[in-house]
Amino acid sequence: MPEYRRAYVPGGTFFLTLVTFERQRLLAETDNAARLRLALAAVKRERPFQVVAAAVMPDHIHFVWALPEDDGDFSSRVGRLKVLFTRSLSESHTEPGNSRSRLRHRDRNIWQRRFWEHAIRDERDLERHIDYLHYNPVKHGLVSCPHLWPYSSFARWVRRGAYTTSWCCVCEGRTISSPDFSDISDTVGE
Repeated sequence: MPEYRRAYVPGGTFFLTLVTFERQRLLAETDNAARLRLALAAVKRERPFQVVAAAVMPDHIHFVWALPEDDGDFSSRVGRLKVLFTRSLSESHTEPGNSRSRLRHRDRNIWQRRFWEHAIRDERDLERHIDYLHYNPVKHGLVSCPHLWPYSSFARWVRRGAYTTSWCCVCEGRTISSPDFSDISDTVGE
């Protein structure tokens, strides 16, 4: 089996995708979204980094993280986030029937063991991944427009002037064509 090597770039910016075990809709629960937020804040206190953009979906999360100049270790931060979130859940979220491998690794049935990462190459790459992340709730049929999804950084980016609230919006009878993300489809982990 080929050995996978992650792209650790000190001071890098990374697009990350974390998926729940068997695509459980754990993150659709408001309490769990709050638990995730607390876990993320704890990880940021322990090992600072910037959350550039985020979208929390019912069964997965997309992040863009910017790491400190001398630090490229996003993996341990992701691992810590998963651990803190998992610990915050009640035992009722652990399904029986773990495989031997998951038991040996002390994995509960909360997260897929691995995650997807992409090292952002340049400003255009960053822009495309942030657009993808903000459009993701529409892509998955959760809302009709990005501004309607409460669990993303879209509103923050609107306040910064990077988007208007009408970006990819069909409110008031607007017609849009869905963005084409085929140029980054191999980097987003879905």
